[in-house]
Amino acid sequence: MRMYDLIEEKKRGGALSDKEIAYMIQGFTAGEIPDYQMAAMLMAIYFQGMTDDEITAMTMEMARSGDMVDLSAIEGIKVDKHSTGGVGDKTTLIIGPIVAACGVKVAKMSGRGLGHTGGTIDKLESIPGFSTSIPREEFFEIVNRTGIAVIGQSGNMVPADKKLYALRDVTATVDSIPLIASSVMSKKLAAGSDGIVLDVKTGSGAFMKTLEDSIRLARKMTVIGTSAGRKCCALITDMDVPLGYAIGNALEVQESIEVLKGQGPADLREVALELAANMLSMAEKGTLKECRAMAEAAIKDGSALKALIRMVEGQGGDTSYVENPEKLPRAAFSYEVKGDYQGTVTHMDTEAVGIASVMLGAGRSRKEDAIDPGAGIVLKKKYADRVEPGEALAVLYASDERLFSEAAAKLKEAYTIEEKIPEEKKLVYARVSGDGVERY
Repeated sequence: MRMYDLIEEKKRGGALSDKEIAYMIQGFTAGEIPDYQMAAMLMAIYFQGMTDDEITAMTMEMARSGDMVDLSAIEGIKVDKHSTGGVGDKTTLIIGPIVAACGVKVAKMSGRGLGHTGGTIDKLESIPGFSTSIPREEFFEIVNRTGIAVIGQSGNMVPADKKLYALRDVTATVDSIPLIASSVMSKKLAAGSDGIVLDVKTGSGAFMKTLEDSIRLARKMTVIGTSAGRKCCALITDMDVPLGYAIGNALEVQESIEVLKGQGPADLREVALELAANMLSMAEKGTLKECRAMAEAAIKDGSALKALIRMVEGQGGDTSYVENPEKLPRAAFSYEVKGDYQGTVTHMDTEAVGIASVMLGAGRSRKEDAIDPGAGIVLKKKYADRVEPGEALAVLYASDERLFSEAAAKLKEAYTIEEKIPEEKKLVYARVSGDGVERY
């Protein structure tokens, strides 16, 4: 078998067999297939696509390329959630405690942020003392005792994906639906949960910019999950506008705590409750309607906030920062970005907002970049809000005042302000499962 022949087959639109895909993934992971040949294959896949059988075979081979986590030491049904990434997307910090408070164990492995999207691990590490590097046996013990733990991904989990993603990143093949689906699902299958709820973002701040592309991606991923014997569904949620008002690590932790206290932004609360309801329903806690009521009750009676406190304590964090979130890190300097025009916000380039937060130190452009936990943006105006000349669009936070000028210019570019009333947006557009697509 030769990689040259496989590239030729895919270039002409043919389908690769399970054996050919196994040869390709195993050989590339082992360093036997060079980058230049895999780069050619990635571009062929980008243009020719893959069948569901091909995507499933590639995903399973990638998942098996490293450690496969066995969660059987944790009691009950384990349900995971994965977001395809966005700006201000802090839902894991809210839904994990909600689901744990309702009696479902949450054993979650999350990643760090890269580019304009934030990472759950970076956010949690803004809580002093919080450890996301925990031995597996201790991780299981914490989940059984407290109901929830969130750690970083093992260094030997899905090495095939790490190599493939690094190559996709420099060959303009990141935004390929088959490649995104196999990347996401290989990590989720290797993480060992019984059920997976996918939060597929759509809009200007997402990888998938259109609703139809987002639905196509969700369908591919749910097919992979169910083919692998897991329960799987996806919600298509809006990322044409940042979620909530806070963008940046400690800022997002503080906003998540506000939601768990029954306050916080309505859009963030709504998306979190819908995701939590789907996780609870997948864990056989009731219908979606019953599980939504259960999730709301966990916020109202304070049990969800208590679950977050238990998790922070279990992972070595200082719980006083949850009980008094105003203590969380905040960068030394702030700067108000003011609007020059009168009108209504009719569009936000959400990716540009995320890039502005990275420019302030809240994210990383390269994997080795350091994060400033107190840096970020608090939006004052969002989609459909009225703006008067001189009003603040946002407040920027940074540890170096020299960062404000370029970040402020980038943020102002993200706003379109016009004298018209914009259309009302949905927060959740559709639910995708084995039964098909239910549009809302």
